[in-house]
Amino acid sequence: MSYRAHATHARAGEITAKRLGNSLSYDITFTGYFDVSSNGIDAANAQRDVPMYFYPARGNGQVEAKRVDRINALTRNIGNNTTQNIYTIRYTFPSAGDWSISVSIDRRNVSILNLGPPPTNNLNFYVHSNISINAFVGFNQTPVLLNAPVDIGAVGQRYIHNPGAFDADGDSIAYHLYTPQQDVPGTGAGQNLGYKDPNLVTLPGKTELGVSPAAFSMNAITGDLIWDAPVTKGLYNVAFVVEEWRDGVLIGEIIRDMQIIIVDAKNDRPKLDLIPDICVEAGTLINQIVKATDKNGDKLTLTSTSGLYQATALIKPAYATFAVPQQGAQGTLTGQFTWQTSCNQIRLEPYEVLFKVEDGPVAGAPNANLFQKLVDITTLHITVFGPQPQNLAAAAVTDAAGKAFKLTWDSYKCQVPGAKIVIYRREGCLAIPVVKCFTGLDGYGYEEIARVNADQVSYTDNNKGAGLKSGVSYSYRIVVEFPRPDSDITQPGYLIGGGQSVASEQVCIEVPLLMPVITNVTVDSTSAARGVITVKWTRPTLSAGASIPAQYKLFRATGLAGTNFTNIATINTNLVAGEPDTIFVDKNLNTVDNAYRYKLEYYYTDAGALVKLDETDPASSVRLSQGSANPNAIRVNWTANVPWSNDSQTHRVYREDKSKPGTFNRIADVNVTGAASYTYTDDGTDKYAQDGTVNVTIAKDVVYCYKVETVGSYNNTQIKVDPLYNFSQIICVSASDTTKPCVPVLSIDLLDCATLTPDEFCDQTSFTNNLSWTYPNTANCDQAITAYRLYYTRYEGDTPTLLKEITAPATTSFAHEGLTSFAGCYYVTAVNKYGTESAPSNTVCKDNCPIFAMPNVITPNGDGKNDLFTPLKCPSFVQSLEFKVFNRWGAKVYDTKDVNINWNGKNNGGSDLAAGQYYYEVTVYFESVQRGGKPATFKGWVQLLR
Repeated sequence: MSYRAHATHARAGEITAKRLGNSLSYDITFTGYFDVSSNGIDAANAQRDVPMYFYPARGNGQVEAKRVDRINALTRNIGNNTTQNIYTIRYTFPSAGDWSISVSIDRRNVSILNLGPPPTNNLNFYVHSNISINAFVGFNQTPVLLNAPVDIGAVGQRYIHNPGAFDADGDSIAYHLYTPQQDVPGTGAGQNLGYKDPNLVTLPGKTELGVSPAAFSMNAITGDLIWDAPVTKGLYNVAFVVEEWRDGVLIGEIIRDMQIIIVDAKNDRPKLDLIPDICVEAGTLINQIVKATDKNGDKLTLTSTSGLYQATALIKPAYATFAVPQQGAQGTLTGQFTWQTSCNQIRLEPYEVLFKVEDGPVAGAPNANLFQKLVDITTLHITVFGPQPQNLAAAAVTDAAGKAFKLTWDSYKCQVPGAKIVIYRREGCLAIPVVKCFTGLDGYGYEEIARVNADQVSYTDNNKGAGLKSGVSYSYRIVVEFPRPDSDITQPGYLIGGGQSVASEQVCIEVPLLMPVITNVTVDSTSAARGVITVKWTRPTLSAGASIPAQYKLFRATGLAGTNFTNIATINTNLVAGEPDTIFVDKNLNTVDNAYRYKLEYYYTDAGALVKLDETDPASSVRLSQGSANPNAIRVNWTANVPWSNDSQTHRVYREDKSKPGTFNRIADVNVTGAASYTYTDDGTDKYAQDGTVNVTIAKDVVYCYKVETVGSYNNTQIKVDPLYNFSQIICVSASDTTKPCVPVLSIDLLDCATLTPDEFCDQTSFTNNLSWTYPNTANCDQAITAYRLYYTRYEGDTPTLLKEITAPATTSFAHEGLTSFAGCYYVTAVNKYGTESAPSNTVCKDNCPIFAMPNVITPNGDGKNDLFTPLKCPSFVQSLEFKVFNRWGAKVYDTKDVNINWNGKNNGGSDLAAGQYYYEVTVYFESVQRGGKPATFKGWVQLLR
């Protein structure tokens, strides 16, 4: 049977598919767009059927075509001399796997300017789509392209097309351009045509706004196909792919091949106001005004397409409406989009609503039949999220496992079948900022501990039978996860793409602080021999079973990051409130040259003997130094190495009043965000008037003295001392002290991955990076160097923090020991006697050498040999991985995130898989200087023997 119809003048088309339940059967539809001008209408009418091919993806397409009839009742003229024809067949694929479906039609239009070889009416029209059939995908229908490709563009004006892709399943959609094709004769496969992007057919022109050159592109996220702006009138064909993704897996592709008709028009295109994206809680009524204008005062027609409307019915009710009361108005036209959202419409991906305005001749216009209608398009994206669960509470309960809490909450507002309430827990209570439209709990350190059906209102946490820790504060929150729209909730993966609720407020179960924490390390006096620092800490609560007397031991080390601690005080205590036993005044220090760092050990009495409970995190004094500035200003920088946060606070800067020696006047408040903002440049102006205004003129070689007061917090409601105030030492400097040191040159001992053996780092748990640097001997920078500061960051791109201050010039090298991997970045600075720090040196980064290999056989027979599929040798620096196993039909049968994999030949349900060859894909995230790990994907096969 022949499927050729002479000169069909096919303009555009695509193939879509809808899976019937969890079977191998699909309804397949080819939507074709045909030229019905006087040259093509006869051929278009004669296209009563099309040949459709079904063949394995990446196959040669050598299969017999199936005849697919046109559904005449659905044929309609959609304007611009174009008819839309629908051809549908129900087809059952012979097996699961990846399949291609294609349609070819003879012939294309004549004189298409960007296709070849000419004449283009000898080239046939061809499109194909790809679908993936496996248990993981489950029920699926491809996106539907709701906006017909029939709009006309004008020379010199921006052309826009959007396919209006709507995925009823809530899958993620992406777009990219594709080369138009024709069929390989006698097969269902395609081959590329000679093709140029439309903007490259003639000499580059300009955009609508007059910028050169003209551009042609497709937005990968929104699907906007924009040509800004055409230069030459005529016919052009382009093609693009609409990709469908689910849980990071590509499950389908639709190719739309479409024609762009460019004309010379004495008409300016209408324009739509851009509409910001909308994010709403389910149950919100959306009322959105859409406004269109036309500078020529032409008649306007405003329309909308989306799966949200009853005409397409791709969602569960309630449906959206779009009303245009003054349709056909001249110059300005508004419409109102209305949608009452509901719980059934919660999903991860936004819904898309396309609006299109088309102009036309006004009534009585001369030669109205010659008017060239132009359009503009904009798309509204609407995200619907789940309501926040309410009134989460917790109470201690008696449980055989030990410590346990019963969580309760209000009955959830959205009772969607298959929805799950996910219970999260973390150690320590944490306030989370309210961020509009932020759902879930990613990034806040919570761990999922359980899931219950959405109709449940309680859960008892006993740490899965192990009991919760004593002496630990716990924070709980719950989040609701929803099924993907239209998914089969009996099938695996039905929650993927279904969206989430906003996290509940936390319920915080606080236990008394059993350990003290240091709250103050403040410099009271600056002196080379008689400096004074006051150290304070909190009084702990006596733990169950412990008794008094208790004891504090205070230790001190020299330097911001000092580790050589010496016991300087032992204080016995009965933990009586109000007693002066949580303070120590440390005297006879050199606070001019040194910062000091303190830690505290805490002991309680048990069976008549002192027992150490723990020690605090160390806290240093605030260190002030001079930075570089203009000759008529002085810059001061400060830092502290403390367990609390000094960020997002207002620090205070003081300058000595020369008319009152020893009296410091507060001259500025500095709003700090992070360590890099701990700086202030004094131009002599007193910017803090509350304690009196003392302005000075910063003069060269005049000495000015400064100190700063930091403000910090533990951000912990149990620590009542808040905020925390601490003074730095005093520095006295002049503007002439700002000649900066030279910039050192840094190097590091890099690894040669090519020379490493697979077992190079077996059983090694500690690693060392060796750094060295040189200091330039040039006259234009300070040669009087007193120290080097080495900075380190674990991840490339993060702001490095001070690792070590090293006395100069004796040492120009450093071994960074005790690392868990080699990954890290460094730079070094030089510091002169005035505390002025050079610019950072070159940054050097060292990365790990990823080592990972897999076997190709597994014999899970219990003999202790090859029973588990695990990486060979000892894989190094593996941070995390995602491992998947597929059968020979491409269906996923097993997955895990276990870094040791430990696959035992079973599927995720615990059933033994049949012997045979399987294929695996493992994406390994290696510990790296890249945050999140450096991913590498390994693919291969494994023989399962039984």
